[in-house]
Amino acid sequence: MKRIIVSAIVALLLLPTTMKADEGMWFLMFIERLNHRDMQKEGLKLTSEEIYSINHHSLKDAVVQFNGGCTAEIVSKDGLVLTNHHCGYDAIAELSTADNNLLKNGFWAPNRAAEKHPETSLFVRFFVRMDDVSKRILAKVTPSMSEADREKAINAEIALIEKENNEGGKYTVSVRSFFQGNEYYYFVYQDYKDVRLVGVPPESLGKFGGDTDNWEWPRHTADFSMFRVYADKDGNPAAYSESNVPLQPKHYLPVNLSGVKENDFAMILGYPGRTNRWMPAGGIEQNVKFAYPAWVEGAKTGMDNMKKYMDQSDALRLVYASKYASTANYWKNRQGMIDALSKFGTAKSKAAQEAKFDKWANKPENKAKYGNVVTNINKYYALTNEKSRHDNYLQQLFRTSATGSVARSLGKLLDAYTKADETKRAALKENVLAVASKFFEDTYLPAEKDILTAQLELYSTKSAGYPLAPSVLALQKSNQGKGFKNYVDATFNLSIFSSLDRVKAFIEYPSQGLLDNDPLYSLSTDLIAYSNVKSDAIAKAKDAFDASFRLLVEGLRESKIGDIKYPDANSTLRLTYGKVRSLPADKRNDASINNYTTLDGQVKKYKKGDEEFDLPTKVLEMNKKKDYGRYADKDGSLHVNFLTDNDITGGNSGSPVLNGKGELIGIAFDGNIEAMAGDVIFDKKLQRTINVDIRYVLWVIENFSGAKNIVDEMTLVK
Repeated sequence: MKRIIVSAIVALLLLPTTMKADEGMWFLMFIERLNHRDMQKEGLKLTSEEIYSINHHSLKDAVVQFNGGCTAEIVSKDGLVLTNHHCGYDAIAELSTADNNLLKNGFWAPNRAAEKHPETSLFVRFFVRMDDVSKRILAKVTPSMSEADREKAINAEIALIEKENNEGGKYTVSVRSFFQGNEYYYFVYQDYKDVRLVGVPPESLGKFGGDTDNWEWPRHTADFSMFRVYADKDGNPAAYSESNVPLQPKHYLPVNLSGVKENDFAMILGYPGRTNRWMPAGGIEQNVKFAYPAWVEGAKTGMDNMKKYMDQSDALRLVYASKYASTANYWKNRQGMIDALSKFGTAKSKAAQEAKFDKWANKPENKAKYGNVVTNINKYYALTNEKSRHDNYLQQLFRTSATGSVARSLGKLLDAYTKADETKRAALKENVLAVASKFFEDTYLPAEKDILTAQLELYSTKSAGYPLAPSVLALQKSNQGKGFKNYVDATFNLSIFSSLDRVKAFIEYPSQGLLDNDPLYSLSTDLIAYSNVKSDAIAKAKDAFDASFRLLVEGLRESKIGDIKYPDANSTLRLTYGKVRSLPADKRNDASINNYTTLDGQVKKYKKGDEEFDLPTKVLEMNKKKDYGRYADKDGSLHVNFLTDNDITGGNSGSPVLNGKGELIGIAFDGNIEAMAGDVIFDKKLQRTINVDIRYVLWVIENFSGAKNIVDEMTLVK
């Protein structure tokens, strides 16, 4: 069944043999041809068939995409799933209450009946197979096509391919573009939607270090949580039901207790979200100087206004815990990107490459196809720099203010309800009420007022380089510099979105006029509509940019001026391999070599009562007694986190870190701030993956939490 297009083979055989093993996010279907020999030299003991097979079980069957944004691994014959604490955070927060706060206190199911199912959709996605359809899809387009016509032709062929391979709806099929639309592959998946919480450590361990330690090394974090996949009695996906049974997976990972040392082989399988290693110099410059600073400032504004309410009570902390954590993660990431890309002069080095390409592109034999590529790309960025700043301020308003984005959430549903006839309304009513109730569970109106006020003031003053949304511009003029507080207060007083009772009353007596004239809904509708507006000049430049970017990547490969041969990440399953590898000695780390941290080091960071660095008393006592059980390292310490030089990005969170035998040695959860530019360039010296040592995971479950029943499910090896 495995088929490789000849042209793809030829292109892939051109890979440079000098490329370091730790760089690259590789397709599993090409492991035998491209990477297997190199991986064997590094320490791999498996065949390529044991990593990726269509007809037999293999490592790929034990690695799942978790809820669309993270990775997880199957670690028992009964469908036990291991991922990061922050990947399970939303589901755990949903299952928590002020009286039974699973996030704060932790939770371990003593038996299957006690496992908890969140009402909000939670799913895992198994990868079945993939194949190359580049030749088929690109045969449908011509160089003379407009970008719109090209996209239409490609999408039509994609729809056919997806229908041909979904087996009547049994599978989810996704066709994705690679190398900026120069290659296409399809991926076949199977989704399981009955996923239940098995256990999670207390937040003081699972988020130890909080925002301060995020993206930093040394780390001391138990960033893991555990779930279980359920299926019907025949092993097929099924909606949640008490009659469902634990899934019997095709493959699950054995767990190795031997630990790791410097230069040990390490590979990671997972679903990296997005890299942009072909990004032009103008795009990097735009991000560093315009887009990311606005993102950082807007995110911090939202976080500060959430935090002052979260500090008031545990109940309010739960309301905003998930949104705050997500915002904080990207806030620090974007600031790290600014610092790293600036430090390494990435835009400058890319510009030098593009100048070299431009000379090649304007040779007589290349000019007709490639001559205007660099000019078109630079023109587009020059035209959109201020817009990117504007858009990022506006997007942070949407991300942090539930009322600012209400028109595309609860408001959109109420609009559909109002426009429906009586029969349809009756069918929709229960769902509308449920969504409304959830909306108000996830918001606190005093906080929402402050968040929206602060974001409107930031947006209106810092986006001046690009025209403001009409509603904000009008308010700015009418307020005459007085700010937005009085306006927001008055808007909330008048809006149906200011209480659940008002929404319920509207549901009983819906009125299109009332909804359309609701001040919060009107504001949100205008902001959302404006965020999608492109001027004719920008739209025209975007068409030229899209075509030119695709030609840039094609030309860089053809001319050999570009040296990236693996495709950018786009949430498809990849393998990356490298070694356990230390960073230069750091006085903040008490470990004998700076590639791991210990429980001693975690305890040294302990600050009683501190939100980020508090620890359970039991951890302090167990560390004092060196009560590490069978999970102690040979040196007598308990290792907490360790470093590898694998090439990962967001989406790899929760990915299994495997030794040469395919045994689980850790869980990937972070990267280091020094190499934050890794989504654009791979730093061979500094880029690291930060992983939870699997022995620490098991110690937390068995020794600290007393949940030996869960450890007993796993296959432990040395």
